[in-house]
Amino acid sequence: MDYAIGIDIGSTCAKTAVLAADGSFALLSARSTGWSSVDTAESIRAELEATHFSPETYPCVATGYGRVAVPYAGKSVTEITCHARGACFLHGRDDLLVIDIGGQDTKVIGVSGGAVQDFLMNDKCSAGTGRFLEMMARTLELDMEEMSRRGLTWEKELTISSMCTVFAESEVISLIADNHTDSDIIHGLNQSIAGKTAAMAARAKGQPPYMMTGGVARNRGVVQALEEKLGAKLFISENPDLCGALGAALFALHGD
Repeated sequence: MDYAIGIDIGSTCAKTAVLAADGSFALLSARSTGWSSVDTAESIRAELEATHFSPETYPCVATGYGRVAVPYAGKSVTEITCHARGACFLHGRDDLLVIDIGGQDTKVIGVSGGAVQDFLMNDKCSAGTGRFLEMMARTLELDMEEMSRRGLTWEKELTISSMCTVFAESEVISLIADNHTDSDIIHGLNQSIAGKTAAMAARAKGQPPYMMTGGVARNRGVVQALEEKLGAKLFISENPDLCGALGAALFALHGD
């Protein structure tokens, strides 16, 4: 077996990972899921065939919200299991707590001996997720990179009491009207997200080492606030949003 394919179709972003037999990355890619997981799966198939990694030739495992929309995958595995597998591979150890903040949900996964021991998931609303941050950035008229950067240069502690996207947006608008700086407002949002996530980690009886995955791991302000709440550093890989796809590729590579 030369290569193996992992596909993670999330609610907002679809990721692809192709692993060589020696565990090196042959292809990593990401795209918006859009309104149709089926169409996204077909666009991924086209990309794989164009780069000579046809799922007809190499084993393929699908995971994520849209895994049922990948008919050419030989197997589907839950995102919890794939995130745990990918996290252990990237971190280099098999006992850790994985904190995944994606587009529309937050997962806390306790891993021991390389297997999932416990997990908590907040999927009732988009509170504290990538979608939440996108909505707040739009309210502040900033892009996500600028929002991440400005959240590091705050001066005044502000409290955002609501994590509901609608109510938090109203709070942010009120804070803008009161002439608070966007940096202070963003820091308040980051603190709220960090507090909510750290509470989930505590309920999961999480202990270091901690690893953060998902697109929000690219937001330096959220990472800094969460590390303060946890009292420990977070391990973040170079491609934190590809952890699930990598885990799926590992299942395909090893045939388990």
